[in-house]
Amino acid sequence: MTIDGHYDLVLDERGSLCPMPIIALARQTKETPDATILLLSDDPAAVSDVPAWCAMRSRVLLASGQAADGHGHAFLVAPTSDPELDLL
Repeated sequence: MTIDGHYDLVLDERGSLCPMPIIALARQTKETPDATILLLSDDPAAVSDVPAWCAMRSRVLLASGQAADGHGHAFLVAPTSDPELDLL
């Protein structure tokens, strides 16, 4: 499954191992708190780390699945105040 949906920026953390994808996601959300972010990661731990981080940080994991190019996973992470969430 590839991810189709609106996002403001792509954070490509493929090649980074735990905990770096989550640290990069945390930094990016601090810089752009209202952004919906497409995180790309090939770290196997990200499959469990990203949903757990979203739950702890009041973010919404809108979708996750294989990256469009087939290399790693993609996670669509949105702020809880995202008005598009009302459409889901």
